[in-house]
Amino acid sequence: MKKPVMILIVAAVIGVILYTQRASIAMRVMAVGAKSAMTENVIDNLEDGLHIALCGAGGPLPDPKRSGACIAVVAGKQLFIVDAGTNGLRNLVRMRYPAGDIEAVLLTHFHSDHIDGLGEMATIRWVNGANTKPLPVIGPQGVQKIVKGFNMAYQQDSIYRNEHHGDAVAPLSGFGMVARPFPVPTAGELETVYEEGDVRIQALLVDHDPVKPAVGYLFNYKDRSVLISGDTDKSANIEKFAQGVDLLIHEALAPNLVGVMHDTATEAGAAGIAKITLDILNYHASPVEAAETARDAGVGHLLFYHIVPPLILPGMEAAYLEGVEDVYPDFTLGEDGTAFSLPAGSEDIILTSKGM
Repeated sequence: MKKPVMILIVAAVIGVILYTQRASIAMRVMAVGAKSAMTENVIDNLEDGLHIALCGAGGPLPDPKRSGACIAVVAGKQLFIVDAGTNGLRNLVRMRYPAGDIEAVLLTHFHSDHIDGLGEMATIRWVNGANTKPLPVIGPQGVQKIVKGFNMAYQQDSIYRNEHHGDAVAPLSGFGMVARPFPVPTAGELETVYEEGDVRIQALLVDHDPVKPAVGYLFNYKDRSVLISGDTDKSANIEKFAQGVDLLIHEALAPNLVGVMHDTATEAGAAGIAKITLDILNYHASPVEAAETARDAGVGHLLFYHIVPPLILPGMEAAYLEGVEDVYPDFTLGEDGTAFSLPAGSEDIILTSKGM
C-alpha cells in the first residue's frame, strides 16, 4: 500500500474516532475552560497603575464588534465601571474581570443605552461575590430614580435567588443597588465623587443638551490620569480638564455616515428614522472634533468609544476616521475588549488588547 493512501486511511480513522467521541471530548474541554473561567482574575496580573478596558464601545444600535457603552477602570486593585450598556457585564466576564469585585458603577447620564444593563450587572455582582452590601451607583442628581426603579423591578428575583441558593450565595442584605448622588458641577469646576487612598474620581459638566444632567469623569491614580467624556458635543470644559491627561476616552458620531442613513431614510419614507438621524447630529462630537480636543488638550492618547453609527461594512471604519489623523495621529478606534495600561511611575501608554 502506498504511503499517501495509508496516511489518508489513518486520518480517516482518527476522524471517525474524534467524531464518535465528540461529546466526551467536549465535556473534557469544557471542564478545563470552566476552571479557567471560574478562577482567572485579570486584575491579579496587572501591575500597579491605572488600567481601562472597553466592556462596551458602541452606541444604541447593534454592532457585532461594539456593545452598549461600558468602560472598566482599574485603579490599583479597585474595579470601577462607567455606564452599564447592553452586554457590558457579559463582556466583563469574558475578559475575566471579577464581577463580584465591582467597587461602584458611575453613570454619565440616564439615556437608556447607558443604563439598560445595570440590573444584570448588580445581580451578577451580588451573587458572584456573595456581596453583603448593595452595589453603589454614583451619578448626578436623579440617579436615585434610576436605582429605585431597578430595585423594584428585580425585587421578586432577589427572593427567588435567596430562597434557592441561601445566604451563602445570595444574602438579601447585598441585593440591588444604592444611589450615591452628587450635585452637577458647573462649567469650570470639578466635583469629587470618590476619593480613597491614591484613587480620586471627579465629575465634570459636559454638553449633551437637551439631556441634563450629563457628566464626564476624570480618574486619577497616583501619577496617572484618564478622562471619560460620556455623551457630549465638542466641549471647552472637556478640553480644560483633559489638559495633559494620559488617556482621553471620547465618544464620537460620524456626521458623514449618519448623513447617509438620514438620506436613505428620507428616500424610503421612514420619517421616524429620518428625524432621529437628523436630531442626533447636534449633541455628539464628530471624530474630528474629538481629535481637536485631544490635540488642544495635549493628551497622551485618544481612544474613541460610543461609536455611532455601527461600523458593519468594509470601508466604514476609514470613513468614520476621515480627517482624524491629520488633526491628531495618536488615536485608537475602540471595540469591545480594547484595553490600555498606564503603569504608575511611568509615562507609558500601553495598548494591551485591540479587542475581544
